[in-house]
Amino acid sequence: MSPPASATRPATADEELARGLVAGDEACLAAVYRRWSPLVLSLASRTLGDVKEAEDVTQQVFLGVWRGRHTYHPERGHLGAWIVGITRRRIADTLSARTRRLDLIASAGSVLLVAEAPAALPEAALDRVLVRQELAKLPSPQQRVLRLAFYEDLSQTQIAERTGWPLGTVKSHARRGLHRLRQHLAAEEHP
Repeated sequence: MSPPASATRPATADEELARGLVAGDEACLAAVYRRWSPLVLSLASRTLGDVKEAEDVTQQVFLGVWRGRHTYHPERGHLGAWIVGITRRRIADTLSARTRRLDLIASAGSVLLVAEAPAALPEAALDRVLVRQELAKLPSPQQRVLRLAFYEDLSQTQIAERTGWPLGTVKSHARRGLHRLRQHLAAEEHP
């Protein structure tokens, strides 16, 4: 009986790159970058419509490839498909951050319009003070996640990368922190 065809066929260059990448070979990372960065940059440029943002996404994708190389499983799919998946998530994160920035700008614009009405200004300042006080009462991890999300405009994925915490942990801290803030602020409003 002859061996299966997969056992006799030579490994493709992509399979060798994938094995080297998973093993931590930086030369393989460089080769993976040369091979797939044009595709990643093209996808990001077309979706985002901004070359600078697309370059940032490309850099983040390959940083994610390197950091997440141990999570790549060749039996689940081709290396290129895995990289495209990472690219799609980074593009989505970038679009979300862009939306949050636009919302923040719109909010700032409406605050400037409200600033012309002097009676509303003390209430807005009081609201900010109350939110800061309640935020300070939260457990440290919840505070950190919410501060990174709202003051530094980071997505949950970016917070996980910055803190080194699993994404699920970041999501849990954000959900619990927002829930506690909502409860505490509601209690302040209706004692």
